[in-house]
Amino acid sequence: MAEGRIIVVVLSDSFDSLWEDVAGSLKVGVTKVEPCEIIDAHGAVSVVLAAGGAERDATAWLNTSGLSSETPVFVIGADPSRRTAAQVVAAGARDYFSLPDDIEVFHNTIASASERWRAARQREDVARTGRKSDAFVSITGESVALNEALARSERVLPHDDTTLLVIGETGTGKELLARAVHGGGPRGGAPFVAVNCAALPDRLIESELFGHERGAFTDASTPKPGLFELAEGGTLFLDEIGEMPIDLQPKLLRVLQDKQVRRVGGTKWRKVNVRIIAATNEDLTKKMKADGFRQDLYFRLSVITLKLPPLRERGNDVYLIAEAFLKELAGQYGLPVPEITAEVKQALGSYHWPGNVRELKNAIERTLLLSPPGEMDVKELRMDGAGDSRPENQLIPFPATLDQITAAAAQATLEIAGGNRSEAARRLDISRQRLRRLLGEGSDEAGEEQ
Repeated sequence: MAEGRIIVVVLSDSFDSLWEDVAGSLKVGVTKVEPCEIIDAHGAVSVVLAAGGAERDATAWLNTSGLSSETPVFVIGADPSRRTAAQVVAAGARDYFSLPDDIEVFHNTIASASERWRAARQREDVARTGRKSDAFVSITGESVALNEALARSERVLPHDDTTLLVIGETGTGKELLARAVHGGGPRGGAPFVAVNCAALPDRLIESELFGHERGAFTDASTPKPGLFELAEGGTLFLDEIGEMPIDLQPKLLRVLQDKQVRRVGGTKWRKVNVRIIAATNEDLTKKMKADGFRQDLYFRLSVITLKLPPLRERGNDVYLIAEAFLKELAGQYGLPVPEITAEVKQALGSYHWPGNVRELKNAIERTLLLSPPGEMDVKELRMDGAGDSRPENQLIPFPATLDQITAAAAQATLEIAGGNRSEAARRLDISRQRLRRLLGEGSDEAGEEQ
């Protein structure tokens, strides 16, 4: 498959030494043309106007170029003023870069355009040949519950514009399923960009998703594309969507409806071609009733809902997954692959695995490393509640004050949930903010409803 090329319209020779470096680092070709030539954009990653000292000519050329809007056009100049940038963007350029200050941003932008071009070519190849991939080969298991979930997922593979909502307990493999759906569909060669909505501070998540312009806030010294732009042509995976701030949810809904984003501090709307797959371990219908999640966004996200079963409902899959982890981890650490003895198998099968596949992997890794080489010592599994002979009243302090008992119960639930605060809050049927206060990470507000 051709690697693509950058077409450079030479309005000025100020940046003539730049193109060889760009072509070499991105493995693309470069074709230089005069501004009077008719441009054949077939196979073009992008068109770049080299306009150092000729910024006004760039605006005039853009107004008469006749290029399709599908071909990204960028302008590089020497004038750092916002007015110049606004003029060329208004005339049809995707963006303007003032060199040398914007050289890194320009390079990253051209690199992203190159990746999108390659992804589009790969999608065309898939559509033309009708090739189908083993999309779910990375998901181990043979249980009826899992196969039903994968059969439902396989039916949506060809429909690459459909928004999906993946639900399941923490550790069930929601991101793994999302990657499989992405990789097995027409967008498989394009970027898969994942973001955990609970891991970003509220003040940063909007900038991360939509990007920002220079000067949008104190630390915004350069423009930055958001994750929607970086996922162009591919999939944006929004994990823990239930934790998205309520004031940001209308903006996400607008992107889903209009397929456009606007950077923080910007005025220009940018078209995006991105599939959204969201995931949650929460009951979003319950959050809607508590005004924690917008109903219209829920309906838009849950066009198709895919549910992953917890490990405790997958029968003998626990042994198959354990064997797969043993082979993977033994190879990683250079250890012999141990056999799963009857004793280990009984321990694995009798445990309810509240942390699901993620917890199982941690248990297998720990046991592999702490057991003699080539063996699995069942005592090293140390699964919460499995083989633990301590009296229950040693887990929760008693006698104690009600506040102490409540705090201990919250901490115990957090440990069972593998440190995942969203999952612990769901199990306790309280908000994450309330959980933080119970754990001593914040103070209770007067008059808060218990």
